[in-house]
Amino acid sequence: MSKIIAVNSGSSSLKFQLFQMPEETVLTSGVAERIGQAMGVFTINVNGEKIKTEVAIPDHQVAVDLLLDALVKHGIVNSLDEIKGAGHRIVQGGPYFSSSVKVDEDVVAKVDELCALAPLHNPAHLVCYKAFVNALPQIGHVFVFDTAFHQTMEPESFIYPVPYEWYTDYKVRKYGAHGTSHQYVMNRTAELLGKKPEELNILTCHLGNGASITAIKNGKVINTSMGLSPLGGIMMGTRCGDIDPTVVYYMEEKLGCTPEEMDTYLNKKSGMLGLSGISSDARDIQAAIDAGNERAILTHKVYINKAINLIGGYFMQLGHVDAMSFTAGLGEHAVEVREDILKGLEEGMGLKIDYALNAKTHSEAKISLDGSKVDVFVVPTNEELVIARDTVRLLGL
Repeated sequence: MSKIIAVNSGSSSLKFQLFQMPEETVLTSGVAERIGQAMGVFTINVNGEKIKTEVAIPDHQVAVDLLLDALVKHGIVNSLDEIKGAGHRIVQGGPYFSSSVKVDEDVVAKVDELCALAPLHNPAHLVCYKAFVNALPQIGHVFVFDTAFHQTMEPESFIYPVPYEWYTDYKVRKYGAHGTSHQYVMNRTAELLGKKPEELNILTCHLGNGASITAIKNGKVINTSMGLSPLGGIMMGTRCGDIDPTVVYYMEEKLGCTPEEMDTYLNKKSGMLGLSGISSDARDIQAAIDAGNERAILTHKVYINKAINLIGGYFMQLGHVDAMSFTAGLGEHAVEVREDILKGLEEGMGLKIDYALNAKTHSEAKISLDGSKVDVFVVPTNEELVIARDTVRLLGL
């Protein structure tokens, strides 16, 4: 038996889960937020109770120290020596990594090189990794890449129609994201069908504040919606998704803004927030829809249209689909979003959906009826469990 910590760090946050493996029991979980701000917040779950503390968290090293101190303080571990490995989520693995890897100097150098492709994420991942190395120098570490699962795409799916030298010289191509989530949902969907992933064609819909849709043929990704960065693909909470590139330099000229300011517009001021003028949260959008707000209604319709177009295209690329699964915040809880996407796909994909069941489903369930040409599921994702499993496997624990 081994205690493994799964780490998901952002530029100003650090989420974690501590597992007892191989039982896959979650011993605790929590998050350090507002790292680098005047006052941070540290939350840890102890025996089902969330203990929240406001405390200065100037950097990730302090966040890691707070976390490890809390594990001992609350009796979750008697000693930090009980922790045998750490697995870290890494957003961008570029062309180098098609699976999770044990960390060494070469791996760190490659992840550092790829910071240019994920400037908000990879640097934070490396800072957090080094903080854990400082705090727990005796344990092994594993990097689990968001992009790795998508590395089975063929060039016709990942190459952009731009000068080829952009690909060879600057690594410009589609990499995708949320791969750990898509992989988990694929495997769980196959389990629910009593089959192996290699026997199935599956569409996985990770719909959250960030969103991506992936087409999986016989256990391998053949296409995914996010691109060079998490900005591409379907419309999201604050991200625009795919748009005509002309919009970028046209609006830079009209607004007199810099490329950095335009990046902020597209990543943080677009999507549901930008279109609705209300919120990036689908719950707020739905409340406004219920109140008759026209921009909220338009936002919902645009989101549904974008999702239907992507899913429909991937359906044709796959040839046939055995199952489709919804996951993440909207995918698991926004029942109106699921319903309208499914209604839009019903005729083309031959779906038969239990809409009454869909309306009350917020956890794992099959929501399609007998006779549906595609089995449709809601499958809560568990990226941290994938991280823990890969950590145990690669460290030989």
